[in-house]
Amino acid sequence: MVRIAACTRELTVACPDCGRGSARVHSRYDRMLADVAAGGRPVLIGLSVRRLFCDSPGCGRRTFAEQVEGLTVRYQRRSPLLQHLVEMAGVLLAGRGGARLLQILKVPLSRTSVLFHLMRLPLPPAATPRVLGVDDFALYADVYGTLLVDADTRLPIELWAGRDAEQLAAWLRTHPGVEVVCRDGSLVYRQGITDGAPAAVQVSDRFHLWQGLSKRIGDIAATHRGCLVVAVPEPDPAPPPANAAGPFHQADTPARLARRYPRMFAHWRLTADAVSV
Repeated sequence: MVRIAACTRELTVACPDCGRGSARVHSRYDRMLADVAAGGRPVLIGLSVRRLFCDSPGCGRRTFAEQVEGLTVRYQRRSPLLQHLVEMAGVLLAGRGGARLLQILKVPLSRTSVLFHLMRLPLPPAATPRVLGVDDFALYADVYGTLLVDADTRLPIELWAGRDAEQLAAWLRTHPGVEVVCRDGSLVYRQGITDGAPAAVQVSDRFHLWQGLSKRIGDIAATHRGCLVVAVPEPDPAPPPANAAGPFHQADTPARLARRYPRMFAHWRLTADAVSV
């Protein structure tokens, strides 16, 4: 390990609250800072910093600790360069992978510590998308949440609990510029989009189109189920194929089987005629 002892110079430092410069020293204390490895060896910096008086009469802060630009951050035991390295390892490789990479770089951290630093990172500001995707998801039982996605980049934008039209409308009012909104068939979302972005075009994605079409076909088939019996042609009293399996008894004759299972024999007849069923 490489150990470096250093101390700050006697310079005027601005107060973090009022901005007035001060060089009157209250006391000194030592800070231990970890830095990026040098030559494959960890680097530890022992830095002696000053605590200064703030002589501004209107400032509520009486003393403050100086910070060295590019080397120290309040309540941080790593240099900004090392902290950035830890955060990027978490962003690129998450917990286990980031911890293994940092181990190679002589920065031993557990996977939970890497994830902790990852979760501390502020989210980048999200630009208002041109095409917005709105959908719900089930948290548990009958409790739902709403997810907003940029349909062009496929990146999530917002996430909140509930399916409220006013909440969606308020978000659209504070984020003008949405031209197209892709949603499901919910009337709640339709009302929210109409109130918040009346000029936006409302469309549906392929998943919800196929889902709605399948449900509609199922409803039509259930409604006209009785018509299927009439549409089935009369079966021929021919025996079923030898390799066909079924709940038959050896004593059953082809005629009796045709009367007992008319739809099955109709299916075999259509299949033999190469008709798709």
